Amino acid sequence: MIALVDCNNFYASCERVFQPKLEKKPIVVLSNNDGCIIARSNEAKALGIKMGAPAFKMKTIFDQHKVHVFSSNFALYGDLSRRVMQILDEGSPAIEIYSIDEAFLDLKGVNKLNQFSTDLRSKVGKWTGIPVSIGVAPTKTLAKVANRVAKKYTKTGVFLMKKPRTIQEVLKHVSVEDLWGIGRQYAKFLYANGFKTALDLVKANESWIKNNMSINGLRMVKELKGIPCYSLEYQPGRKKNICTSRSFGLEVFTQQELEEAVSSYASTCAMKLRKEKSLASSILVFIKTNPFKDSDQQYNPCQKVTLDVPVNDSMEITKQALMALKNIYKKGFSYKKAGVIVGDIVPENSKQLSLFSNKDSFKVKSIMCAVDHINQKMGRNKIRLAVQGFDRKWRLKQEKLSPCYTTRFSDVLEVKV
Repeated sequence: MIALVDCNNFYASCERVFQPKLEKKPIVVLSNNDGCIIARSNEAKALGIKMGAPAFKMKTIFDQHKVHVFSSNFALYGDLSRRVMQILDEGSPAIEIYSIDEAFLDLKGVNKLNQFSTDLRSKVGKWTGIPVSIGVAPTKTLAKVANRVAKKYTKTGVFLMKKPRTIQEVLKHVSVEDLWGIGRQYAKFLYANGFKTALDLVKANESWIKNNMSINGLRMVKELKGIPCYSLEYQPGRKKNICTSRSFGLEVFTQQELEEAVSSYASTCAMKLRKEKSLASSILVFIKTNPFKDSDQQYNPCQKVTLDVPVNDSMEITKQALMALKNIYKKGFSYKKAGVIVGDIVPENSKQLSLFSNKDSFKVKSIMCAVDHINQKMGRNKIRLAVQGFDRKWRLKQEKLSPCYTTRFSDVLEVKV
């Protein structure tokens, strides 16, 4: 049996952990630069606030219903996610971390599944303050369905879907667009061909499913029948590309400001490469003007650099990224976004050397290890390249950012006795 554990309204729940007064109050979390809504509490959903809606268009609703609005605090969300996943890992035979707020658990050999899930849910809530829903079923796809039932239609937050009769009864009420792996286009296609519920798909001819929905569609249908087609991935696969990009809080005009931003993004990419013991063989840099300014001329160039030797060295990646930026930068434009993508990633232990490279790779690796160690211990970017700058007027606009309660000493809650 497989369980899917999903944190309820995760971003909103993270904000509530340290501000209990927000319980049962409408909450929304905004995207970068406080632009669009990326998370909502159930109370905010009930007010008709749509996901992805621009924040400025919702201001009247925010004011009228006293909605609590937050800038995205990914340092806080990431740390609370890590704590939740650690509890799940310690409390189950095996785990696949699927996203920041979801994980599949392998419950093979676990007796009393309902009691186990209830106890695990209680433990996560008590130790972290994050409410979760748990759906248990024979396959990943059915576990997704069971989790949906647990979250929306049970008081306990746990739903066990094991007996064929129970599975069939539930699938009869699940619309095709609510199934894992079914997007808008597939949903329209299935509706047009008379498939409205998950049970309709289960009863369909498998040859038709394969011919019209490819092998992935057939696997999904088999999983709905209780036949496992997707095993748990205990180790995350190596990324093919790593991208770091941001929209600027203020529009940028000068090359120096762009260099600061691109250097910061390149350094972050390098740090992520080192974290997963990978090397990049190519670097792509892009800059963009504001697409919402119709009166301005648009300019959205990019340039890719192929490296002779794959690296994860912040200094080398930043150097190459700045050379690419120099080639594409043009005066006279106001830039709204920039980014760096490192690609053609290979494992660190399979590095192909170059006959003409004279860099002491062991010395560079030692430097980067020291930098990562200090930054991890003392705080992000305590040691950084000078070209990354210090003023950083282009940084994200986060006017409604909550404190980093668990990752910054200055933000730790003080208890008054």
